[in-house]
Amino acid sequence: MMQGKAVIIINGAGGVGKDTLCGFAAAEYRVANRSSVDQVKEIARNYAGWSDERKDSKSRKFLSDLKALLVDYCDAPCRYLEAEYRNFLESDGELLFVHIREIEEIRKFRERILAMGQTPCYTLLIRRGAASPSWGNRSDDEVEQGDYDWYYDNDRPLAEAQNDFLCFLRGHLREQSRQSL
Repeated sequence: MMQGKAVIIINGAGGVGKDTLCGFAAAEYRVANRSSVDQVKEIARNYAGWSDERKDSKSRKFLSDLKALLVDYCDAPCRYLEAEYRNFLESDGELLFVHIREIEEIRKFRERILAMGQTPCYTLLIRRGAASPSWGNRSDDEVEQGDYDWYYDNDRPLAEAQNDFLCFLRGHLREQSRQSL
């Protein structure tokens, strides 16, 4: 267990194992896992016939474009994440993983969390293998263009990945705890 709470903004191209790694973290920490496209997917499902099973380039571009419209119109994705953050603060959770793809949205959300001054907030890029495929949308194709606090190469066989990721996470959280003392 850890002392206090932390927010980890997690990013990486499609298919690098972000959700799997968050699940691994839940074996050791009380984890909440949210995404800036949660509400976007709900709108797409309810009003455009989109399905969670569709993970092709056309669907990914549709969700990316819809999210961009919602960001421009009313900042809905960030407002949703701020509400989820407030819920996390009131919970017994230790880690809040927040999935955000767009570099400018990562910066905006992180600045808002840090301005509240209640929890540390880190950015984490997950990578796997050589070059990521091009998905044909900004959200997926520009994930590696930002600067992140932590980088994790998810290149271990699944049987070894959980222990490796937990060691990685423990080490970084411990180091950040020491630095804040």
